[in-house]
Amino acid sequence: MTAGTSPLTALRVTQRNLLVYRRTWRGSVFGSFLTPLLYLGALGVGLGSFIAAQDTDALGGFTYLQFLGPGLLASTCMQTASFEATFPIMGKISWRRNYEAILATPLQVHHLLFGEAGWMTFRLTSISTVFLIVLVIFGIPTSPLALLAIPAAILTGLAFFLAIMAFTATQKNDAGFAAIFRFVVNPLFLFSGTFFPVDRLPDGLEFIASLTPLYHGVALVRGVVLAGPDLASWPVHLAYLVVFSSIAGFLAYTTLRRRLVK
Repeated sequence: MTAGTSPLTALRVTQRNLLVYRRTWRGSVFGSFLTPLLYLGALGVGLGSFIAAQDTDALGGFTYLQFLGPGLLASTCMQTASFEATFPIMGKISWRRNYEAILATPLQVHHLLFGEAGWMTFRLTSISTVFLIVLVIFGIPTSPLALLAIPAAILTGLAFFLAIMAFTATQKNDAGFAAIFRFVVNPLFLFSGTFFPVDRLPDGLEFIASLTPLYHGVALVRGVVLAGPDLASWPVHLAYLVVFSSIAGFLAYTTLRRRLVK
């Protein structure tokens, strides 16, 4: 079996990214600890102290700190994956032309896609593991099922990574990225159930929110961390994320191939 046909060939792309990352991983790990500490301290503990115990019915009977933590885990993976799918991918396509050099070897476009997905899986695993440790420090998880929050958060991040990667492959420059963050990533961060229950939104907005991958990611992560009401609907959330990621992956392959293969 040649290098071009081996399924392990995609790991060469992952390996390349890991070699670059070894120069910056210390700052990245520090930031992974700092982000949840700041959010949970300021919002979970600080803002949560203004929510009386009798007002937690809307939160499923949990404190605001417990409600917020799992949602932030899923949202952080979304934000990280969204960034990694924009400027870094554009750099490899157009500015540094890494992909052009890689495709001059026996590697093909599908190796690029699977290799980048493998790299993103590694990044999301490290982020979600550190974040879960912080949740444990705050005493948020209520069940050993909380360990399943790691693969759930990874799947959430991959859904965004593949979808935005497909978009990036169609762009000639980085002008469109501001619109992605302004009109997609940031609104989803605010209105997909991270900070308050989606059922508090007007009916029309609630329906739109329920169609987004972050909504399902937040519900899935929160369900396994808190073993709460959201856990009962985990097959729906999981199926949505798997189907969304599969479609996004196909689109990413199609757009990358159209852009890179002449």
